[in-house]
Amino acid sequence: MSALANATGDDRDAKRGVAPPGSSPAITAALRDAAITALIAFGLFLPLIGFKTDVNGDNQLILTTRWPLLFAVVAVVGIGRFAYALAIEPRIAQRRLRPVAAQSPAWRVAWGRWFVPFAVAFVVAYPAIVLATAGFRGGVKWIDNFGIQILIYVMLGWGLNIVVGLAGLLDLGYVAFYAVGAYSYALLAKTFGLSFWVLLPISGILASFWGILLGFPVLRLRGDYLAIVTLAFGEIMRLVIINWTALTNGYAGIGGIPRPTLFGIPFTAADDGFAAVFGLQFSPAYRVIFLYYVILALALLTAFVTVRLRRLPVGRAWEALREDEIACRSLGINTTNTKLTAFAMGAMFAGFAGSFFATRQGFISPESFTFLESATILSIVVLGGMGSQIGVAIAAIVMIGGTEIMRDLDFLKRIFGQTFDPTQYRMLIFGFAMVVIMVWRPRGLIATREPSVVLKERKTIAADLVKEGHG
Repeated sequence: MSALANATGDDRDAKRGVAPPGSSPAITAALRDAAITALIAFGLFLPLIGFKTDVNGDNQLILTTRWPLLFAVVAVVGIGRFAYALAIEPRIAQRRLRPVAAQSPAWRVAWGRWFVPFAVAFVVAYPAIVLATAGFRGGVKWIDNFGIQILIYVMLGWGLNIVVGLAGLLDLGYVAFYAVGAYSYALLAKTFGLSFWVLLPISGILASFWGILLGFPVLRLRGDYLAIVTLAFGEIMRLVIINWTALTNGYAGIGGIPRPTLFGIPFTAADDGFAAVFGLQFSPAYRVIFLYYVILALALLTAFVTVRLRRLPVGRAWEALREDEIACRSLGINTTNTKLTAFAMGAMFAGFAGSFFATRQGFISPESFTFLESATILSIVVLGGMGSQIGVAIAAIVMIGGTEIMRDLDFLKRIFGQTFDPTQYRMLIFGFAMVVIMVWRPRGLIATREPSVVLKERKTIAADLVKEGHG
């Protein structure tokens, strides 16, 4: 039976013109693809990696070459293309021919049931695990640069997921609401001396107000036109921050932003500080741990509100708008209110994250709110799977955590030389990873979705039945 099945599979491949993976024609085709890819990579990376400009002692600009690094990168690309064409691509083709299973495997059902509780328990215990393994000195970096930084982008991704993933509105200026929350907190805290807990909801409300202002002019726009307008809105906000120096201090930024306190107890080395009040030895780790749990609470609040909103009529209206706006109108749904609520809710969570970012950094400037931030957040939503909370969180961990790990890859200097800086290539690796994921999982890491409302039995919606929004 197995021999007959293999023969049948080979006949099918022969009819489609596809050579078996281990055959000589397949190896020849893979070598040809690898050679062409290597040539294209050489042409692309020659000006980016092969040449480098330096300044000599006479302050003159000189051109240096990095041929070993260039050929190493081209070789990696060629070998990767050869391995993909010879081993991965045939498996993908065979996978597409498999019939879709009526029911999910038992391990996948168990994974879906226990993954979320395990993940929540892990992030809650993360500071304790880090401090137990790395100590107070080494643990601060892992809690701050990885834990807090990732959770900020998880929260931003979940906020943008309301606009892009649920409502299907392509927003390229989401960083503008992030900036509104940060500058609202910084200006109000320094001017009126209000605490973080008072200004946190105010920052969210102000950002939500600006989301509604953005929503009104774009009510009749969809797809690419909506993306262009939101992109322009983000750039307008950045230019206003730069040029309104009397209010925002321009490029110089705003420093000395007040830090949050625990019921009025500051995390300082003074006699009324946290360590002195509780009889502990002063350490900056206490403030970092406190900030970690603050952003964790804000992120969990964002996830809880989003999940609850999906089950309400407004959440189902967002999903109807994402799938088909014309059918949404024919059902009597007010698309104007639906779009405005999506923009307002997404902007509110961005305002919360912005106020936390300002109090965590203690200094903000326009350089923190460029278009690259909007592109990063949107990439997190798209790569994770639009509409998927778990997928967005996983994408944020991979993208933000991966770029932070790049800073510690000093061992690569032994391979490519002491002048090699891994951080200069993090965006290159990030772009390559995006291409790989889009080829492997075109609809994101989590392509399936669960319906918001079920009748008698909950069934998973397959990826091929989900339309990507063009609202």
